[in-house]
Amino acid sequence: MAKKGRVFSGARPTGRQHLGNYLGAIKNYVALQEDYDCVYCIVDYHALTTMETTQNLKENTLQMALDWLAAGMDPRRSIIFIQSHVPELANLHTVLSMVAPLGKLTDLPTFKEKVREQPHNVNYGLVGYPVLMSADILLYKADTVPVGEDQAPHIEFAREMARSFNYRFGANVLIEPQMKATEFPRVLGTDGERKMSKSLNNHIEISSSPEETQKRVMTMVTDPARKLRSDPGNPDVCNVYSMHKMFSSREEIDMVNVECRRAGIGCVDCKKLLAKNMNHYFEPFRGKRAELSQHPEQIWDILDDGANRARAIASQTMQEVRAAIGLP
Repeated sequence: MAKKGRVFSGARPTGRQHLGNYLGAIKNYVALQEDYDCVYCIVDYHALTTMETTQNLKENTLQMALDWLAAGMDPRRSIIFIQSHVPELANLHTVLSMVAPLGKLTDLPTFKEKVREQPHNVNYGLVGYPVLMSADILLYKADTVPVGEDQAPHIEFAREMARSFNYRFGANVLIEPQMKATEFPRVLGTDGERKMSKSLNNHIEISSSPEETQKRVMTMVTDPARKLRSDPGNPDVCNVYSMHKMFSSREEIDMVNVECRRAGIGCVDCKKLLAKNMNHYFEPFRGKRAELSQHPEQIWDILDDGANRARAIASQTMQEVRAAIGLP
């Protein structure tokens, strides 16, 4: 079957992945491999814009790659590599910075948000983040970028970069990528209020042991209005019920929906059922991960091979870019 096009997506090396990472991105990465030529990148340069220390960068990269591969991201069907291992990226980033309007960069909502978060570390890389992201996409001539609606301004910026370059140098070298709007579920943390995040310690890692997973699930906040076991609950506002929709059978979801409302099932039993189903769901993943982790050198080999395959595309793009500009 002919592929629909080329997908590019990247994620920062944050180490072991949690449910939010899996449901929001990894699961989709695996599915896209069926229909697209996929280029998946661990974006370590991007991480430097907000990182205070690089002490764990290499280990976090390895742990993230282990989760990706164990979850079904297949190096035989996709290119999986580390961003900084393709030096052509820096070349295209430099070129694009010559046509990137500074006012546009400082007006992007994500930049303003980061300035609020880290007012004492507003570095050039933070301002130029969208230029680097554009270079990531355009370097591999990806025509499709799967993102949530919050990233739409960055994809439009990448499209503007392609148009600006092609117009400035009178060539049709860079491809304007299309945004593939993806409904990333907003996965709340165990606190039931904020987005799942390691920094908030409200996360559940997908590689956790069954015992640790159950322990974390049992800390999840349920319907705050339900104080006693005999009180009826409201599944519509319960984060545990939202997780049941992702990991439990249709019959179990319906049962929880009905029995919670009439106090037929308590929160403890509801959580135990979720933990059981979650552990069953991730059992094959954990087995594959344990196997892969026995040979970390093979993971680095996969990433190196991915970088070589990515460079084959990148070098051709840069040849065309240099010719269009007239660089000797």
